[in-house]
Amino acid sequence: MKNQPLFSEFKSVSSKEWKQKIQFDLKGADYNDTLVWQSLEGIKVKPFYHNEDLENKPTFSLPKDHSWQIGQYIYSGNTILANEKALNVLQWGAESIIFRIPDAVIDFNQLLRGIDLKTTPIQFQFEALDSKQLKLLLAITEKPDSKTMLNIDLLGNLARTGNWFHSQKKDHQILNEILQVNKGERLVFSVDTSLYQNAGANMVQQLAYGLSHAHEYLNHTQSVTSSVVNKSQEFTFKVAVGSNYFFEIAKLRALRWLWQTLAAAYTIETECHILAVPTKRNKTLYDFNVNMLRTTSECMAAVLGGANTICNLPYDAMYHKDNEFGERISRNQLLLLKEESYFDEAIHAAEGTYYIETITNQLAEKALALFKQIEKVGGFLKQMHEGTIQRKIKESAEKEQILFDTGDITAIGTNKYENPNDKMLQELELYPFVKTAKRKTIIAPIIEKRLAEKIEQQRLKNEKK
Repeated sequence: MKNQPLFSEFKSVSSKEWKQKIQFDLKGADYNDTLVWQSLEGIKVKPFYHNEDLENKPTFSLPKDHSWQIGQYIYSGNTILANEKALNVLQWGAESIIFRIPDAVIDFNQLLRGIDLKTTPIQFQFEALDSKQLKLLLAITEKPDSKTMLNIDLLGNLARTGNWFHSQKKDHQILNEILQVNKGERLVFSVDTSLYQNAGANMVQQLAYGLSHAHEYLNHTQSVTSSVVNKSQEFTFKVAVGSNYFFEIAKLRALRWLWQTLAAAYTIETECHILAVPTKRNKTLYDFNVNMLRTTSECMAAVLGGANTICNLPYDAMYHKDNEFGERISRNQLLLLKEESYFDEAIHAAEGTYYIETITNQLAEKALALFKQIEKVGGFLKQMHEGTIQRKIKESAEKEQILFDTGDITAIGTNKYENPNDKMLQELELYPFVKTAKRKTIIAPIIEKRLAEKIEQQRLKNEKK
């Protein structure tokens, strides 16, 4: 009895026996109609999962030494203020900094002053593509063990704006120069899949488009860099995490799994870096404090899904300019998860769970099938120019919008349990809706849009009466 396995005195119950018991308890109601539901990705979700669901199927595990860091976005229009803010937030719990670099000449020495590049991971996200600036940054950060990531995403800019930074030829020429100077020493490429999620793409589309997006870069590096550089080439995937908790955990796990499959085909020996942020799509103006609850569960999913860096979204980000209070609260949410809820030790908790492992498998299989279909007809860039990807995302977004408008998708305080006395008209510092401007683009851009926009616009109009 001393070494007897736990619960060994109980008889094991097969999946078939469980289902028979459930059907008996339903008293004639149909099992599939009553208890099985279908996700927007076309995945049928069962009321229970069993170890039989994983028989003869591969499972996914994070590296044993995997860890996650609390990130902080900082806009770098004023390098003195940005540097001061970076030093402050590093003292207040941030562990990684993501500098947003505007279309301006930046004094990188000033921006990075006092920051230890060996111990503090620094990422840069560029609103412009300037060869001189990039080479200057590479020279400044060219130190042993420097933890800097450039996060260059030509295709992400094309998808978001409808245009290249300069032109396709010039953008790739600058990229080639940077690859040759960098020699695989720092992360260069970024793949922004958050755009697809915030525009309404389902999870299979997010994964497939992100993988195909990365594949375009791998094809490019194959032709301009040495095999030594290729084997050390790392990618950052920026991922938006939504409210479907267990599916989002599975999505991040599937992304890393798919990257390993793709990287192996190019003999790349490195992991990808996942930068996770809460989605904007489900965030609301009214009853805005509920956004803190949404982002907490989304950050939890990011941790369990295996994100490397997590940047929280302030509860008031939709309508307030950057402010110390909102950012401090969002950072403290992550600190509470890490320091008080022990989510730094729970990163492997999802491994072996029948439900999450099954969903991870299904998302990965469906995404890989869609990826192969995209590559078969010419690849990501060709599909973008033809408008196919934009159309597919729009169709998915419309399906989700209908579910929201009919109340099948709930936003507390907005389309259910709303407070009629809640007023927001005088609180708006930012325009919180889709912005439209007439400009010439070479492709149709992918447009981010929140689910609650229509309801909120009507409520704001009512406030004026």
